Amino acid sequence: MDDILKIIITAVLSGAVVSAVIAIIFKRKTETITAEIKNQFEMNLLRQKTGQQWKEKAITELYGPLNYHFTRTKKAFMRYSEKNVYLEAFVLKDSNEKIRNLLLEKSYLISPDLSEDAEKLITHYDVWLEQFHKLRENPKPEEVAATFVFVESLGFGFPREAETKFKDKYRELWEEIYRS
Repeated sequence: MDDILKIIITAVLSGAVVSAVIAIIFKRKTETITAEIKNQFEMNLLRQKTGQQWKEKAITELYGPLNYHFTRTKKAFMRYSEKNVYLEAFVLKDSNEKIRNLLLEKSYLISPDLSEDAEKLITHYDVWLEQFHKLRENPKPEEVAATFVFVESLGFGFPREAETKFKDKYRELWEEIYRS
């Protein structure tokens, strides 16, 4: 009977030890898995939050102002008749400079799919501003009679498709942020 009792006690104790070891292993594994899931969830949340913040920053600092300057210059151009130096100097030049500067200063907010269009717009505005300076700010007497600062004849016409893409991106981001 003593032997049976020793065997039972040994079996119970070894079963308890094995159960405790297995419980510790499972507990550690469960804690590890829980920590990984929590970490992954937090990373996904951070990515989503960061993406939303980027969109908000892009729309408020780049695409929104660009959209309104594009509209402003288009409307000014449609109103232009004869030689209207005020409209040219204070509306078109102002917006053209601001568009160019926004594209240069906020380039980190430009979507990669629009980088080529941004380059076209920057080139156009660089040439336009150079021509404006030549004809309006530091003119030669024979060039003052120019009716309008055009750069299309120099091979730098306005890239309408690029403007459209930036306006489309503005609307897309606006919809994503404010319609959701």
